[in-house]
Amino acid sequence: MVRRGATGQVAGDRADGRYAVRTVDGRDVVLRREQIALRRAYQQDVAVDAGAPVHDPAALVREHTVYAAVVGSRAFGLATETSDVDTRGVYLAPAPAFWGLVPPPTHVEGPEPEWFSWELGRFCELALKSNPNLLEVLHSPLVVACTPVGEELLALRPAFASRLAHQTFNGYVLSQFTKIEADLRRDGAPRWKHVMHLLRLLLSARDLLRTGTPMVDVGTYRERLLAVRSGAVAWADVEAWRLALHADLDEAVATSPLPEAPDVVRVDAWLRDVRARSAAEALR
Repeated sequence: MVRRGATGQVAGDRADGRYAVRTVDGRDVVLRREQIALRRAYQQDVAVDAGAPVHDPAALVREHTVYAAVVGSRAFGLATETSDVDTRGVYLAPAPAFWGLVPPPTHVEGPEPEWFSWELGRFCELALKSNPNLLEVLHSPLVVACTPVGEELLALRPAFASRLAHQTFNGYVLSQFTKIEADLRRDGAPRWKHVMHLLRLLLSARDLLRTGTPMVDVGTYRERLLAVRSGAVAWADVEAWRLALHADLDEAVATSPLPEAPDVVRVDAWLRDVRARSAAEALR
């Protein structure tokens, strides 16, 4: 038995879904996922239980969103009658939210259906890593909310763009196609909608590397991509298109006008300035 609150390190996961954990006193134990908590999360739970104020995630999104846009099929020009309206947003947690024992959440799901938001600092961190989802949020043509700070964030789009996108987009698609090939062997068919969006990601990355702006609305590729989604395209043809797009990305990165790395210094300076303004407003 291990007492509640004991500290350890996960040594590996098991086939039965449980985890092998080594405690600080050298014992090896096997625990279910619900028996494990990240140390920081556990410490925060203890602080909350002791009376530290809790942040209202819904209020952070409703009252402090600086930018939000529709993404997914409706932004990509691939919507059908049954497509959801997927919205992604960025909220700026006010400076006092960081001054207590419990920091604000780095992301919030909701409060509206199909709405997901990141705190500004976390958003910048992920976008600097050329996270495909976040870069496309910044370039969505369907903006639903944008404050002056949101406008400043959009003006920073060039600072997030770099040749690092070649690795992140390519790597994600390759890893997903490995799983899809396993689905093919097991089930005889892939999830065609997922396949379509992976091809779309490669198109997006190609344009990003060529011009600094990802392709969001697929335009003339709509019918071809929807044919993939419906399963009307032979797997061999899908694979041929994917490989051709990977080759396009290799060619694009070799001649890309983008810098090798994003402008971290510029983004960091801006984020510090935004935080300072928020603190100054709180102290008035």
